[in-house]
Amino acid sequence: MTHTTRSERRAAADRPAVPKWLRILLPAALILTWLTVAGIGGPYFGKVDEVSSNDQTSYLPESADATRVQEMLGDFDDSEAIPALVVFVADEQLSEEQLSSLADVMTKVATIEGIGANVSPLIPSEDGLAAQAFVPILSSAEVGDTVAELSAELATTAPEGIETFVTGPAGFSADLVSAFAGIDGLLLGVALLAVLVILLLVYRSFLLPIAVLSTSLFALCAALLTVWWLAKWDILLLSGQTQGILFILVIGAATDYSLLLVARYREALRVENDKWVATMSAIKGSFEPILASGGTVIAGLLCLLLSDLKSNSALGPVASIGIIFAMLSALTLLPAMLFAFGRAAFWPRRPRFEPDVVAAEDGMPDRGLWTKLAHLVQRRPRIIWVATTLVLLIGALGVTQLKADGVAQSELVLGQSEARDGQQALGEHFPGGSGSPALIIVDESEMDDAVTVLLADDGIDGVAVTTEDSPSGSAPVTAEGITPVGPPGTPEPSPTTVDGQVLLRATLTDAADSAAAGQTVTDLRAEFVDAAPSALVGGVTATAVDTNTASIHDRNLIIPLVLAVITLILMVLLRSVLAPVLLIITTVISFGTAMGVSALVFNGLFQFPGADPAVPLFGFIFLVALGIDYNIFLMTRVREESLQHGTRKGVLRGLAITGGVITSAGLVLAATFTALAVIPILFLVQLAFIVAFGVLLDTFVVRTLLVPALSYDLGRVIWWPSKLSKHAQPESHEPEAP
Repeated sequence: MTHTTRSERRAAADRPAVPKWLRILLPAALILTWLTVAGIGGPYFGKVDEVSSNDQTSYLPESADATRVQEMLGDFDDSEAIPALVVFVADEQLSEEQLSSLADVMTKVATIEGIGANVSPLIPSEDGLAAQAFVPILSSAEVGDTVAELSAELATTAPEGIETFVTGPAGFSADLVSAFAGIDGLLLGVALLAVLVILLLVYRSFLLPIAVLSTSLFALCAALLTVWWLAKWDILLLSGQTQGILFILVIGAATDYSLLLVARYREALRVENDKWVATMSAIKGSFEPILASGGTVIAGLLCLLLSDLKSNSALGPVASIGIIFAMLSALTLLPAMLFAFGRAAFWPRRPRFEPDVVAAEDGMPDRGLWTKLAHLVQRRPRIIWVATTLVLLIGALGVTQLKADGVAQSELVLGQSEARDGQQALGEHFPGGSGSPALIIVDESEMDDAVTVLLADDGIDGVAVTTEDSPSGSAPVTAEGITPVGPPGTPEPSPTTVDGQVLLRATLTDAADSAAAGQTVTDLRAEFVDAAPSALVGGVTATAVDTNTASIHDRNLIIPLVLAVITLILMVLLRSVLAPVLLIITTVISFGTAMGVSALVFNGLFQFPGADPAVPLFGFIFLVALGIDYNIFLMTRVREESLQHGTRKGVLRGLAITGGVITSAGLVLAATFTALAVIPILFLVQLAFIVAFGVLLDTFVVRTLLVPALSYDLGRVIWWPSKLSKHAQPESHEPEAP
């Protein structure tokens, strides 16, 4: 006769009868459904560029001057080509023969597929050491491929001793296309490999890492399929940057949720012989923290919808969709696979069915690193939380060194850049803003006043107006009027007017993406308020200025809002006011430390030129929303244990029980965000470091030492004003085995 314990008999009596056929059919249906979704969504990994755009202007608010100018440009020029600027540089003055050869080169490159018909004639520099020409790249062409072919053709056909560059808007667009080319392959491969290595080390098993990785990958397939079609229907905006963050976020979040559920499943298998009951127990124990964690991240992300900058507001729903599928996959697909594998999932270290041993342990590990840390917290709680807080605050002082006021377009892509080298060469021989002029749309009646303002500004080298009867489509403007283009006696051309407005092109003396050029645009706008109130300033420089302005507005609005929303969610989850406030404070301090250390590393070690204003915002969103996850995992378990054992003992038990799984989750998330650094985009590399470092800080310092020590020191008052703050369990400070 088989012996059963009293707890086993009681648990068996409480179990609902579930037909055996349903136990088999439901998991099989779930696995089949997810396989189907993954099969449909998988091929979309190579098609994201069909529905995405990296054009900064398309992400500006509709009210921004640069946006309004961009929308009106088509009325003055029906060409939607992207201008490339070809630069030839020699060590000695270019001879007439060399200039003639270069003209032949330009005639030849004009036949390349994807290049428009209106290639400009060569324009020699005043010092005679360089020449430039404008090459329109058709919007219907693949910009990256066309620029690469143009660059290769120039390098092979240019006369010996002459260096060639392709720069301008098309050159920098090609750099971005090349940088983002690794998202579907390299980024995904590195992230999955990093997660696999960590899972193999954590589980020392073969099947479990495969199951967890499948959970993450299938969630990503479902998210990508959904986002792709929403972008196709113009409901969402998608960029390479958003795509990369989506990939990393889904893999990291789904893996973290899976680690939590697997840990609960392992616990359940030790007290349940029936794998169906163990699976249901794991879901029940994981559902609330996973839902709270995912809900917190989604709430933080959706706050981005209030952003002026569409690249920010677009990330909110895109990333939220990814988190939704990460939660669904972890709570449906993974349990189905765990049920199918049973104890074999943990092979060769299968958990034993040992309810009597578990009862003797009382659910608490009697040895190990996390139990030792629990003892340490128990002995010196106040010293630990005060010391860690001081160290974190010292690290946060580095925030004063953070330069997050924008970076030049030429600095967005790390590593070798022909467009950046070409812009530097251009600035040495021509006005720095050649090829990327400021575009001013102004009422014809105010044109003379606008020209006067432009010519009086030291930051402007020259002004041209779009005309109807000039061979080149534009003509220079001076204080005396429009200069005829052509042989002597050519009549003064008439400006092209659209609804009574004209288009002026002002060549900047400084590089279009420089801080000096940005200041010139800002000054012009201020002067136009009185001199030409109808004037709107657009172009590459104005787009950068408006982007930075919108980004700073978003940062100042959304950071406080996210803090308020997450605090409210934690209050509902923990049924407390004090605990959520303290958790938020510790997370904010941790964020400040992460940003401070990052600023010192960016300036001193990596010598980055600065950071986009969105870097602190995105770092905050991910560190606070994701960092609070580990506090949620910890404190939900602490609350569960506190209900049975009292708060102080509950803190120690919660720390010891969740230590392994939360540390594994932190390592996974840090590794996945580190993978972003393989994409040579300054913003993504900086975000990768900030989030990875911040997550590790939360994992090993805040959640391991600061929060447990502070909670232990305060005792049950931390649950104020809930009933648990008046719990009658003993709250003695006397050391005892946890």
